[in-house]
Amino acid sequence: MRAVGYRTLSPVARPGALVDLEIDEPVPGPHDLLVEVEAVSVNPVDTKTRAMVAPPAGEAKVLGWDASGTVREVGQAVTRFRPGDAVSYAGAIDRPGCNSELHLVDARLAGRRPSTLAPAGAAALPLTALTAWELLFDRLGVARGGGDGDALLVVGAAGGVGSVLVQLARSLTSLHVVATAARPETVEWVSSLGAHEVVDHSDGLTGVEPVRYVASLVATDQHLPAYPDLVLPFGHIAVIDDPPHLEITALKQRSVSVSWEMVFTRSLFATSDMAVQGEVLDTLADLIDDGTIRTTLRRSGGPIDASSLVELHAEVEGGRSWGKCVLEGWPG
Repeated sequence: MRAVGYRTLSPVARPGALVDLEIDEPVPGPHDLLVEVEAVSVNPVDTKTRAMVAPPAGEAKVLGWDASGTVREVGQAVTRFRPGDAVSYAGAIDRPGCNSELHLVDARLAGRRPSTLAPAGAAALPLTALTAWELLFDRLGVARGGGDGDALLVVGAAGGVGSVLVQLARSLTSLHVVATAARPETVEWVSSLGAHEVVDHSDGLTGVEPVRYVASLVATDQHLPAYPDLVLPFGHIAVIDDPPHLEITALKQRSVSVSWEMVFTRSLFATSDMAVQGEVLDTLADLIDDGTIRTTLRRSGGPIDASSLVELHAEVEGGRSWGKCVLEGWPG
């Protein structure tokens, strides 16, 4: 079957950074779905893995942790899905990615595809939507419908996670949502998603009123010096990026909590509540279908092949993308 992957670590601009492959079709285990992949998107985890994680000698590594497709086959322990079901999911980072015609995913990590979305619109959402949901409700501990009188600062709100987080906070809580963006097109994008305020973060976070919660999605090391004066006593910061240093001693005086959010923790450690991610994806599908939130798909970048994926990797690495870009269908 066709797939896209890499054999050696290299910059995205170098020829062969990603290559078209022919690989064996996978065989589902007891808890797996075998999915015919129809659309995929690219996240920072793809570009970081391509640049830092070498495949085993003589082998290729397939990336991709956002997919939408149709179930072809189910494992013997699967009860939630059957062949023909339309699904979307992020999957697990310690298994081959979804940039392949057929892909295995643990059924507990998959959700139904929203009935109002085509595959491309659905593939834009799973990883970022799960991250945003877990950050808001699990890490920051905001209750659905809660947050009245408090504010959430979303730093880097135009990215994939921020684009969902702004919608969830605005629609499912009573929080005042303050988003940051730095260009006219991203300010317009974040405003359209429901942010109460949009602040330019290009010169720091000056002028932001103190908030109870911070979602630090990008450049945490750069913005961290501002947080001790921005977060109210007993407030909470949730971080998703990979700052080289995280010196938080200055937050002690205000008893501010700091939490990490990584969407792959449940699958990496096979936690007893792995199935929560599938349940959340089903809930998100309901929210899409009833119009509460919308897909963050910004554009489609062509079919699923090496040249199209190289283009998307370069766009994500460039740091100027917003929303999500998706590839749909296979050449020919």
